Amino acid sequence: MTLITIFLCIGLLVLLITWGKINPFLAFLIASIVAGICMGVPLANIGKSLQKGIGDMLGSLVIVISLGAMLGKIVAESGAAQKIASVMMGIFGKKYIHWGLVCTGFIIGIPLFYNVGFVLMIPLIFSVVNQYKLPAVYLGLPMLASLSVAHGFLPPHPSPAALVAQFNANMGLTLIYGLAIAIPAIILGGPVFATTLKKIDSKPLESFQNETLPNEQLPSTLNSFLTSLLPVFLLGFTTVLTFQAKENESLKAFSSFIGDPAIVMLISLIVATFTLGLNRGVSMKKIMGFYSDAVKDVSMIILIIGGAGALKQILIESGVSDEIAGILKDLPFNPLITGWFVAAIIRVCVGSATVAGLTTAGIIAPMVIQTGVNPELMVLAIGSGSLMFSHVNDPGFWLFKEYFNLSIKDTLRSWSMMESIVSLVGLLGVLFINAMM
Repeated sequence: MTLITIFLCIGLLVLLITWGKINPFLAFLIASIVAGICMGVPLANIGKSLQKGIGDMLGSLVIVISLGAMLGKIVAESGAAQKIASVMMGIFGKKYIHWGLVCTGFIIGIPLFYNVGFVLMIPLIFSVVNQYKLPAVYLGLPMLASLSVAHGFLPPHPSPAALVAQFNANMGLTLIYGLAIAIPAIILGGPVFATTLKKIDSKPLESFQNETLPNEQLPSTLNSFLTSLLPVFLLGFTTVLTFQAKENESLKAFSSFIGDPAIVMLISLIVATFTLGLNRGVSMKKIMGFYSDAVKDVSMIILIIGGAGALKQILIESGVSDEIAGILKDLPFNPLITGWFVAAIIRVCVGSATVAGLTTAGIIAPMVIQTGVNPELMVLAIGSGSLMFSHVNDPGFWLFKEYFNLSIKDTLRSWSMMESIVSLVGLLGVLFINAMM
């Protein structure tokens, strides 16, 4: 009966978001309250559980997500992302232009949130389409595959970062494993799959072909690459340093401090403020305006993550979470496959990769403790599942459809299949690394 109750509550969450068109944060709160009542949590404790769940979830994430949004904003506004794109185009040339777009999307996708990266890269894709007279979907999908994989697999993006905190995983190791898995997922879901889509007729709307900055206003190549990728460099460096510093307590403490995600993002943002802002003549007031806008852009994402924390806490308080974990543990599946599957089901039902990942985390968390599964790989398994088969209930589906001016059939054939491929390849990559450990 307990399992039926929790499935009904998850179903209520899905219906509130999809059929009722209710904001996911409000939907999480309503579903959490209903779940608490149905599963016997004392009424006087439900409000406290919601507060604790939201506080625990956001306590370690608000800094990372907010600073990540600010970094992405200045990378975009300064023209650093455009500079990276133009350099990659020059390196790969016309024959391998789609590979250049893949690399560009991946590099830009690390510091930028998905929607920001999507809108930023669309003018570049369409300008290349017009210049080389190549099919828009064939050129555009590989770059967007890179953005999507970075969004689902790699911290400091909201869902992976939240999963890292939820499972007490190491963010640096998660990033390293994520990069190893992301590369084959992007290659197969992007350039390889895109070769089957050359015949899709796409005539991008002129209104979406935005103007780009003139070359003389762009930052230098070195500045653009180093500043955009600084979080990756810092996380990778401190992860390696931690392994080397096992016997040196002072060095270990220093690497732990510098490697903390919040410190990494703060250092990266301070550097970007100077290299992409002040040193290029942008006033501090204007830079702070960028940062204020960036936080507004992610405020709802932060609330949604908090709402997921509220549901997680209700599951913990009721004891259902442990019961589910015990049942899932006895299933004849690898726990990593279970995590992927649960996330995939919720993704297909709800549409949001972030909601799918965070909801799954609340269900799967006790199983991670009980089974001793590698927490970094569980983060990536759930992240992979959260990308599975984007369709009409996903805003990303409509972004792609409208920007590329496609029919729903062609959008399903291209975008939805690409998301499914990267999800499945991600799962296979997780299982391969797990088998090698």
